[in-house]
Amino acid sequence: MPRTICTAKMCEFGPHFEILQAGGFEVATVPADVDLRKEPHRVVEQVQGYEAVIAGAEPYTREVLEQLPDLKVISRYGVGYDAVDLEACDDLGKVVTITPGVNHHSVAEQAFALIMGIARLSRSQDQAVRSGKWEWHLTPRVWGSTIGIMGMGRIGQAVATRAIGMGMHVLAYDPYPNTAFAVKHQIKLVALDELLKQSDYVTLHLPVTPDTRDIINRDTLAKMKPGSVLINTARGGLVDEVALVEALESGHLRGAGLDVFKKEPLTVESPLIKLENVLLSCHTGGLDQESHRDAYAMAAQNIVKLYQGEWPEECVVNLKNTTDWNWSR
Repeated sequence: MPRTICTAKMCEFGPHFEILQAGGFEVATVPADVDLRKEPHRVVEQVQGYEAVIAGAEPYTREVLEQLPDLKVISRYGVGYDAVDLEACDDLGKVVTITPGVNHHSVAEQAFALIMGIARLSRSQDQAVRSGKWEWHLTPRVWGSTIGIMGMGRIGQAVATRAIGMGMHVLAYDPYPNTAFAVKHQIKLVALDELLKQSDYVTLHLPVTPDTRDIINRDTLAKMKPGSVLINTARGGLVDEVALVEALESGHLRGAGLDVFKKEPLTVESPLIKLENVLLSCHTGGLDQESHRDAYAMAAQNIVKLYQGEWPEECVVNLKNTTDWNWSR
């Protein structure tokens, strides 16, 4: 009987157990006291001997993958795969899958939670009331402001429709834009510099690639509208955090809402923690009850399909030129 282990967050419940067991798999989870995000050196120890993994954010480097000869499938819970060495997976014949289309509404809601939290001073207002103070401040209205969406995939589009409902003017930048969606919703597609210059809120929804890593840096931050706000619910690798702290401390940016960071969990020594104009959350953007259920279901289905000889092309992110992959190779 083939074996699968689940290392992703909150893996102790969900539909994946039933789906995998019905597909002929033995299913295990990592022990409750093991957190592979904090202890990446234990990935080999935990995944050794398993043929498939429903993976979280733990790293699958070439060194790790070469020590896991039985592993055939890395089925990512979510859409990010920057922690997986795809080239090494190609060389070793390991399939990497993701779960597209299951968490875009959740991430969009988190982006707007951060936008509204910054806009309405939710952090400082909460702290003031709890400390017995009563503080009033005038802040710019969100209705009628301009939002710039960097990345117009499923998540960016979900943010756009919400922004329209909030009465915001929507600009978007994407190297490969969905022009039909933009035309339908009267979204203005612009160059990156123009988006940064005009937007009151800039929200990131790009993958991390060699072209996008640190796309928010000293130069791009300087181009942002004075008093604007940066929102990141995508990946920490998109932002130069040192440059961001400088822009926040100088007052060039009014604030930032961050769900993701270069290193996670964010250390208490990070300068971001000390800034009053920053709203933080712990990479929960894609996590609500519905997305949790659907992501685990799709991650399990991807494994079962591959075992049964199917190729879930819309979910596979590597082995692009492979036509003869099979489970028993």
